[in-house]
Amino acid sequence: MADHAVAHFKNDLGVPRIAIGVRKFKCMGASAPYDHPHVFLDMGDETDIVCPYCSTLYVYDQRLSADQTEPAGCVADPNA
Repeated sequence: MADHAVAHFKNDLGVPRIAIGVRKFKCMGASAPYDHPHVFLDMGDETDIVCPYCSTLYVYDQRLSADQTEPAGCVADPNA
């Protein structure tokens, strides 16, 4: 079992690009009830990845922590 939670991100703002501080995460699209299947994404050695469901471009930014995004407000509560 994992010893830490996987960050979840959402795109309620409908922006094309979200900067995040992690390379492994889950995208849920928008908040429920407008979410898509919560898909695990792993950038590997790359610095960006596109969600295959909602087409949001996620870009790794080492200046950000796991609970920060640019634009702000895109961190999702996976239990909500």
